[in-house]
Amino acid sequence: MLDRRQTLALLAGSAALGWSRHAFAQQKSQIVVSRQFGILYLPTHVIEKQGLIEKHAAKLGLSGITTNWVTLSGGGAQTDALLSGNVDLVNTGTGNLLLLWDRTRGGVKGIVASSAQPLVLITRNPKIKELKDYGPDDKIAVPTVKISTQAILLQMAAGKMYGADQWSKFDPNTVQLSHPDAAAALANPNHEVTSHFSAPPYQTYELKNVPGAHAVVDSTSIIGGPLTQGQFFTTTKFADANPKLVQAIRGAAEEARAFIQSNTKDAITIYKEVTGDKASIDDLADLLAQPGMMAWDLPPQGTMKFAQHLHKVGTLKTLPASWKDYYLPAAHDLVGS
Repeated sequence: MLDRRQTLALLAGSAALGWSRHAFAQQKSQIVVSRQFGILYLPTHVIEKQGLIEKHAAKLGLSGITTNWVTLSGGGAQTDALLSGNVDLVNTGTGNLLLLWDRTRGGVKGIVASSAQPLVLITRNPKIKELKDYGPDDKIAVPTVKISTQAILLQMAAGKMYGADQWSKFDPNTVQLSHPDAAAALANPNHEVTSHFSAPPYQTYELKNVPGAHAVVDSTSIIGGPLTQGQFFTTTKFADANPKLVQAIRGAAEEARAFIQSNTKDAITIYKEVTGDKASIDDLADLLAQPGMMAWDLPPQGTMKFAQHLHKVGTLKTLPASWKDYYLPAAHDLVGS
């Protein structure tokens, strides 16, 4: 399921994590956190611009904490950076969290979820109306082949449509592109990529601006409910050494959620400052007013359905008993799934 680069990174990370359990753990004063493209990562942008990790760390008695934010496209790049020690925290999809939790034997765990907006598969191919219309030459852009949330959703859909043993039917159709690159490819009538399993706000832009673009299916219909799209996770090495910082991250996520809900346009302004998105504030506000688009939920949602699928197809060696197996105790009071 993983390519050679990701496998080597996982092995190296696992070795490092195994050694670290016997190493002296020292609390950090400077942390590195990754961010991604797209408005579904809005809580991270609010946390960054308002210094919420630093604020909540200070409330817990940790003075002088500084946070360095780096932009990485796609969950694969983020998990590689986490395992190599180049970042301390990432915020990305459920599939990446589950894979690292499994491969590191619990050495990577979630802290708290941050978003659960629907993802939409968009195509400009007029012949494609449903998933069953995809042929072997129809290319679908996803953030990371095989292991991104979008790639796994396609696997789950294929298993339902064609039988459990056909879960990988759409894997050969997928092409790895960041959301901005995938949106550009979809807008180019000469590009081989004619579909993009998109995340907000790109799905809205594509439907509005790409001739003939239309929705094929969304994550809610595939999984039968909401699905966590973004969550903070880290190594247990970091969590063990920095328990107050873990609590500060949860506090920051809670405050960011409240701010977005009560000051939506101010939050959008922050998003535009961080990402450089050229869309108007009013257009982005209209996007967030659509059904399911204000789902900045802290409890993980739908993640066990992902885990069950990945275990069934052999990607996860260990089937978790509940979502609390791959989330730190800092989230265990939440009602997740």
